[in-house]
Amino acid sequence: MEYKMVFLIGPPRSGTTMLERMLSSHSLIQGGPEPHILTPLAHLGVWAKVDKAPYDHILSAEAQKLFVQQLPNKENDYWKACRAYCDVLYGQYLLAKGNKRICLDKTPAYSLVLPFIAKVYPDAKYIILTRHPLATFSSFANSFFDGDYKVANEHNPILNRYIPAIADFLRKKEVDIYHIRYEELVKKPEEQFEKICSFLEIPFEVEAIDYGKSEDENRQQGLGDPLGVKQHTRPTTASLKKWVEELSTHPDKLTMMQNIINQIADEDLVIFGYPKETLWKPMEEAQGKKIQPKRQKLNRYLLERKAIIFLRSQARKHAFFRRWLEKLRLACDVLLRE
Repeated sequence: MEYKMVFLIGPPRSGTTMLERMLSSHSLIQGGPEPHILTPLAHLGVWAKVDKAPYDHILSAEAQKLFVQQLPNKENDYWKACRAYCDVLYGQYLLAKGNKRICLDKTPAYSLVLPFIAKVYPDAKYIILTRHPLATFSSFANSFFDGDYKVANEHNPILNRYIPAIADFLRKKEVDIYHIRYEELVKKPEEQFEKICSFLEIPFEVEAIDYGKSEDENRQQGLGDPLGVKQHTRPTTASLKKWVEELSTHPDKLTMMQNIINQIADEDLVIFGYPKETLWKPMEEAQGKKIQPKRQKLNRYLLERKAIIFLRSQARKHAFFRRWLEKLRLACDVLLRE
């Protein structure tokens, strides 16, 4: 089955789920939950290796590299093999879903292995969606860590990891890339979505913008945005200033974000779409205005996140509890082993 491959790239909480829902509502595009197919494939050893594995990953990586060097076309043969693996999975996924001819993969973690993906899929189209870094981090911390910026950054310093990686990819321009900012997409969705369709060389379908009205009821749940995207049926500007409200009333969080931004190269922020000269402009406009951030409504997902955060902190603080969890994990591994 012949099909085109499209990768939607962006950091966590940058609006990629919303844009994926819009694109998936197009009659020619099949999207879905984040598959994470290429992330582990990138760390088998030839391009990169994992830090830990249930085998000697260092020896395995070196052996694979030596083996690849003996192939007729060396690394090119390896990229073709990786491509063949992915083509079967993506092709069968499209076949199972119907007659759409464009496969859309939206996995934020791909941002960290983009050079590898470009080797495997040099002919694919890449949509890069970026969002104001402070808005991204605020959404990340509030969605998954109950607003605790310190814990969120310790768990995953997304700005330090994702901005340089995406900026480098945009800078090199080794594949067909379309870069769009989240703020432009939600302010002018019709105009921006038409440009995206033009980039993908498909007809513009304005009704796809109202993704909530045409969404498949049988769509399977998976990784992605469990909160914000379901609150609306189309792009909205409602969340554009939430980070300003939060930082205006939390000087400790503001100081932390200033420190993080100062750790990121100026040129990376420029390419990412948010130069330092204008990065703090929304904050400057809000100075002297105290705005009380709205609290999120408590639901099952937030309760689960609170429980995970609490149990993780207890495991870090108490050695006995951590050892007990390790024994429980070992027992589960043994009981569930095939």
